[in-house]
Amino acid sequence: MELDSVINFLENRTILVTGGTGFLAKIFVEKILRVQPNVKKLYLLVRATDAKAALQRLHNEVIAKDLFRVLKEKLGANLNSFISGKVIPVAGDITCEKNLGVEDINLVEEMWREVDIVVNLAATTNFDERYDVSLGLNTLGAKHVMNFTKKCVKIKLLLHVSTAYVSGEREGLILENSYRLGETLNGASGLDIDKEKEVMEERLNELRAEEASEKTITRAMKDLGFERARLYGWPNTYVFTKAMAEMFLGHWKENLPLVILRPTIVTSTYKEPFPGWVEGVRTIDSLALGYGKGRITCFLGDLDSVVDAIPADMVVNSMIVAMAAYANQPSEIILQVGSSVANPVTFTCLQDCAFSYFTKNPWIGKDGKPVNVGKVKVLSTMASFHRYMTIHYLLPLKGLELVNAAFCQYFQGMYLELNRKINFVMRLIEIYRPYLFFKGIFDDMNTEKLRMAARESCVETDLFYFDPKIIDWEDYFMNTHIPGVVRHVFK
Repeated sequence: MELDSVINFLENRTILVTGGTGFLAKIFVEKILRVQPNVKKLYLLVRATDAKAALQRLHNEVIAKDLFRVLKEKLGANLNSFISGKVIPVAGDITCEKNLGVEDINLVEEMWREVDIVVNLAATTNFDERYDVSLGLNTLGAKHVMNFTKKCVKIKLLLHVSTAYVSGEREGLILENSYRLGETLNGASGLDIDKEKEVMEERLNELRAEEASEKTITRAMKDLGFERARLYGWPNTYVFTKAMAEMFLGHWKENLPLVILRPTIVTSTYKEPFPGWVEGVRTIDSLALGYGKGRITCFLGDLDSVVDAIPADMVVNSMIVAMAAYANQPSEIILQVGSSVANPVTFTCLQDCAFSYFTKNPWIGKDGKPVNVGKVKVLSTMASFHRYMTIHYLLPLKGLELVNAAFCQYFQGMYLELNRKINFVMRLIEIYRPYLFFKGIFDDMNTEKLRMAARESCVETDLFYFDPKIIDWEDYFMNTHIPGVVRHVFK
């Protein structure tokens, strides 16, 4: 594989980015604008009612973020004019089959004429999402993006960002292989994307015919997503709908150059535009912060399990280099971007880093006092977890139920609140259990070939770094990631 200058490749490019206000999309846009100001145009598809609302979302949810401070320092008073000349917010919705929901036909035809590359970053990453929402965004949305891309006369590549966890609960080395249409993880037959849409719509119509409340519909659609995912071997709705998207794209792409990029757990920026920028709460972050606040005193999982993490700027750099490497190649390339092969990190490291950080930098509680943290109790099996829950929560709940009945429902509020908390914890464990005991290692041979091609061609590797071997995990978590989460997410 020969690779020319990535900076030169980006010059005069016109790129359409879906999910334009999302975490990775912001970092992608900032990086392009900062390293190649001569990019021709970036169309950002955002959910909005009209062009004015789309522009407002661009400024409030993208440009106004601290992420853009380096670019602001670089351009000063010229920032707004530079942005308005390069970035075009587009009101649309990838769940809409016709033109991605873009109503301005002149703008649609302009994009069909000018767009070189489409980057699909629009998705819901909620494991516990409603099936109608997840299927509409993650699966059917990807289909609509591909159909739109095929109409772009200058198209050189569709880059679709998926997730490494489409692998489900596989163990051992997980290869960068594609999924065939209808393939399942447990060997079950009958997976059909059109049928899944019918099943979803039929259940939704039933609920509406019954005049079910929105809360009832939400719970039923969430349950349906889990039911359909597990029927075919996937642990949750998110990874199931992302896997179906990959199947559809691979089967129907025809001669369209396609890269499917599968990042693992995406964490805060390693280096650019500055270390530690993050937005939203990732699973490992909620655990770390819950611990720092003194709310987590026990942990369920295998402390020796590998946590496959990768900083967000490395994901974005791999995306950009992949664009330059695979443009105009009518093939499907799978790139798994993670660290479990080259530089694995374990739950033990995360636990030790969280303990060290919050011991040196204690969380200040609502009472103004520092929260003292200690070593957590580790429950290494589901059986030990159920015993712990039974002794500490379920038996007291049963006792409270009896007392409540004896005192004519006097303790009803307390009972309902404790029951709610227990159900919430059990639901979280149901959702995240596969990842607390995950035994898979993500092969990244294709991604390593891309890194090697960049090194051998001397292609700006200092600017487009994405080699996890350079990460000192202890230093990164202690001095970059956890402080970044505290600063940018929890303020």
